[in-house]
This record gives sequence, C-alpha cells and structure tokens, in this order.
Amino acid sequence: MIKIFLVDDHDLVRTGIKLILDSEKSFEVIGEADSGEDAVKFCRTQHPDVVMMDMNMPGIGGLEATKKILRHNPDIKVIFLSMYKENPIPAKVMQVGAWGFVTKDAEPKEMIQAIFQVHAGQKYIASDIARQIALGKIDNHPSDPFRDLSERELQIMIMLTKGEKVPDIATRLSISAKTVNTYRYRMFEKLGVTGDVELTHLALRHKLISPEQI
Repeated sequence: MIKIFLVDDHDLVRTGIKLILDSEKSFEVIGEADSGEDAVKFCRTQHPDVVMMDMNMPGIGGLEATKKILRHNPDIKVIFLSMYKENPIPAKVMQVGAWGFVTKDAEPKEMIQAIFQVHAGQKYIASDIARQIALGKIDNHPSDPFRDLSERELQIMIMLTKGEKVPDIATRLSISAKTVNTYRYRMFEKLGVTGDVELTHLALRHKLISPEQI
C-alpha cells in the first residue's frame, strides 16, 4: 500500500485528487494539508511514501516546504501538481528535490502512473516539460527572463499576475505588505518592468500564464 499525503490550499482540488486516488486500491490517502507549514509538521510525525504538493500556497509555499520536508526525511517522494508548465517553474521544482511534476490538467491515469513510478524510485516528468528543462540546461544564452527570480519572488510574481493585491498577498504568505513590496520591486528590476501590468504581459508573452488565469 502506497501512503499518500495531499497538500493544496483549495479544498475542491484536494477533494478531486482524493477521488482519483481512492479509485486505486494500492493507494491510501493518510492526510491532507492546506499550507506548507502544516505539510512540514505532518511529515515530521507521519511518514507518507508520496506527497502530492501544490506550489503556490499561503505561508512558505510548496518549494520551501519540500526542502524542509526532505531535509528531515529524504526518503519521502514529492510530486508537484501545478497549473504552470512553462519554465522556470518545472526546473525549480526538480532542483529542490521533487521526484515528479504533473500539471493539474493531466489525465487521472497520468497522476496514478506518476505515483507508481516515483514510488518505484524513478522520476516522472511529462515529456514536453522534460524537454523544456533539458533545453534550459544546455542553452548558454537562455531567453527565459524569469530564470533568476528567487522562489519567493516567483511565488509573488504568480500571485500578482493573477490580480491579487499586495495586502492580500501579505496575508496569504504571513509576511508584511512592506516585505511583499520589497520582493515586488526587486523582481521588477530583474525583469526590467515598471509595474504589475507590464509584469503580467511579460508572463503572458512567455506563456508562464494563460489569459484564463488572469
């Protein structure tokens, strides 16, 4: 029996994933969390085989939570579920030690296959996403303007492009609005933009987000 732990800040998403996993007799969902902090706490006392991790959540977020989980228990296999399939997100996910990356629009059978594969000790990345990561590694002059953003900057960037306001982002991430703005302006400097509208257009142009997500 493969013990699975679900981490996503949307109840509806977790419910949908659990329905898929409950259909497979080899899986047992042993817990759920809606934040990175709760995920870290759970994994310090419980020992899931596989963690299905969302990236953009309140507090520390999926990337930092994964690093903390693996620092304490490196045997846990983390699979990221994300709506964002364009680099640098898949590359950053694998860099923090994840074993798999599955997009949220994937077929249920792909999610099930990914769990079986990583549990067996093999990394799982969809072929088109794996190609992006490979090309990014061998390209000496990558055109991805987001590659130099830190994990927190990337997290805030995604929230801004979805139309979230600074006070709301501060509340969700449990940091001050002043800190959010510090990350925001540092991000603007790195990307060469002057505001949230330009930031959103840049993300759209590089297919980091789709018009439906705005």
